[in-house]
Amino acid sequence: MSGRDTRDRAPRVKNRAAAAVQITAEQLLREAQERQEPAIQAPKQRVQDLEELSEFQGRKRTEFEGRIRYSRDNIRAWIKYAQWESSQNEFERARSVFERALDIDPRSNELWLRYTDMELKARNINHARNLYDRAVTLLPRVDALWYKYVYLEELLLNVPGARQIFERWMQWEPNDKAWQSYIKLEERYNELDRASAIYERWIGVRPIPKNWVIWAKFEEERNQPDKAREVFQTALEFFGDEEEQVEKAQQVFAAFARMETRLKEYERARVIYKFALARLPRSKSASLYAAYTKFEKQHGDRAGVELTVLGKRRIQYEEELAYDGTNYDAWFSLARLEEDAYRADKEDGEEVEPTRVREVYERAVANVPPALEKRYWRRYIYLWLQYAAFEEIETKDFDRARDVYKAAIKLVPHKSFTFAKLWLSYAYFEIRQLDVTAARKVLGAGIGMCPKPKLFSGYIELEMRLREFDRVRMLYEKFLTYDSSLSAAWIQWTQVESAVEDFERVRAIFELAVQQSLDMPEIVWKAYIDFESGEGEREKTRSLYERLLERTSHVKVYISYALMEISVLGGGEDEDGNEIEGEAGDAELARAVFARGYKDLRTKAEKEDRALLLEAWKSFEQEHGTPENLAKVEEMMPTTRKRWRKAEDGSDMLVEYWDLIFPDDERDANPTSFKFFQAAQQWAAQRGGDEGEGGLSYDLPSDSDEDDEEEAEEVEVADVAEDGQAAGTAEPMDEDD
Repeated sequence: MSGRDTRDRAPRVKNRAAAAVQITAEQLLREAQERQEPAIQAPKQRVQDLEELSEFQGRKRTEFEGRIRYSRDNIRAWIKYAQWESSQNEFERARSVFERALDIDPRSNELWLRYTDMELKARNINHARNLYDRAVTLLPRVDALWYKYVYLEELLLNVPGARQIFERWMQWEPNDKAWQSYIKLEERYNELDRASAIYERWIGVRPIPKNWVIWAKFEEERNQPDKAREVFQTALEFFGDEEEQVEKAQQVFAAFARMETRLKEYERARVIYKFALARLPRSKSASLYAAYTKFEKQHGDRAGVELTVLGKRRIQYEEELAYDGTNYDAWFSLARLEEDAYRADKEDGEEVEPTRVREVYERAVANVPPALEKRYWRRYIYLWLQYAAFEEIETKDFDRARDVYKAAIKLVPHKSFTFAKLWLSYAYFEIRQLDVTAARKVLGAGIGMCPKPKLFSGYIELEMRLREFDRVRMLYEKFLTYDSSLSAAWIQWTQVESAVEDFERVRAIFELAVQQSLDMPEIVWKAYIDFESGEGEREKTRSLYERLLERTSHVKVYISYALMEISVLGGGEDEDGNEIEGEAGDAELARAVFARGYKDLRTKAEKEDRALLLEAWKSFEQEHGTPENLAKVEEMMPTTRKRWRKAEDGSDMLVEYWDLIFPDDERDANPTSFKFFQAAQQWAAQRGGDEGEGGLSYDLPSDSDEDDEEEAEEVEVADVAEDGQAAGTAEPMDEDD
């Protein structure tokens, strides 16, 4: 930085305001153009006589000879030399230069073209013909020489000569453009038969589908449809009927069908499309299917359109399956598509075989899931089930449907997992064939091979429909031997026994159930209690509640117990339709259950459960009790109070929470302050003109209390604090603290 000259810096612009005179970019460019210096031009030489001309020509020839002597392979130098000689009308010298150049490089295309151009400009036609003849003889694969040779002869109206040149050219079997040029020559002179013969020779040299189509179109344009059909038929015979050959000739089939469509031969076109599509795989004929679909939409009936749409959808599904063979959703769609097509053909009265549908299903079930995980097999098993249903319902081939079920059961790895739906579907299939023994054998094999709750339930449901109650009992015994913790199974068994009015067996089953280690014991106890109460057995129901309370003291048990005591059990109608009065409940017993539950929950310090119990008790007293009993319960209702406690994360921060305060807890803990607090509440209620009501209240305390109420609360808090200090207890700080 220190060695840099400060004078090299760009000058700082101090005044950034716009200039008074503005110059546009157009003015700058125009000024630059005007100030350009004129280009240096070579001096012009004027030849005054023949001596000066000879001297000038000699000097130029010496210059050109020096150049070609320096680089003999430079064809450009030779061409310039010859063109200069021709410009001096020295054609002999020019020919001599070109011949000398051809001795050096006789295969130079440019050299031959410039040589012939010079002769043509000088109107030396015969010389040019001789040169073209020499050129095409030496370079028969250079198309430009042939084109110029033919053009020269045609320009001279020497059509036979041009035809002769083309014949020489065609012996070398050139590209398609050369053949087309020969054909266009004949067409220009209306020699259509000759053109047709050239097409035939062209096809013999290059029998590709495109050339066949061009030939047929030519015959069609000259109003020879029979000849055009003959061309197409020859092409199809040439390519053959194999799959690869038909795939190669798709363009010929499409053009053939389009020609028949233009000639209004729609049935011919339809036959051509169907012939090609029947021999091509669906994955290789997308373009042909698209053309066929368009044809049917324009000229076909409803059935034809549906058939083409069906083919198009087949191609779509086949492409998806070619990408992923385990895409079972695509298999389902393809199978459903084939089934719909099969049913449509049957409705139309056609005798069709379900070969295509079966082929799709066989291909689908051949794609076994790669992993032994049940989530991969779920969609796969439904393919088997749908296959069996198709054989049973659509084709009425019951033996084949049975074989499908057997193959599916044999394929599933039952040691790892099984599918109850597969076993049950097979069993119900045998039931529909009026073979109950076979159905029982299927389900028995399933239970013996891979027991499963759903399989037991399905077997039991089948026997229930057959009214085989002894078999149902045996199945329930095996079911609960397999897994005795299933509460739903125990309840279902009792429902079966209740349906046959074997109540002693129901009680025995319930007794066995409650002694087991159940997954949901509460529903079994509830079902047992509901059964006894439904039978009007109050003592047995009371005994069950007592047994349940020995196991658990949940608030819902107490509430249900109390409501049972007040409810009417039994009753109904006898066989003659006369109403039977049930046994009325006892409110005192219900009240005693509520009191017992409240005492038990209070002992366990369950505040939320106590609040729920008091709410139920209050509702009970409102319906069945006296005002005194209701008032007593309302006095026991808790209130809410905001308090603070230390955070659970171990920090010293205080977090607020809402706590339930029960009057009896306050009375036992601080009897003096409780009375004072109760008196303050009554005074505040009278002051506000509102009557105090019990019950849970989750409303936030009002911020607009009177000063006297605040003083009363302060006095109450002070008393509570003194009592707490006297008792030596540490309680959570509430909102007043």
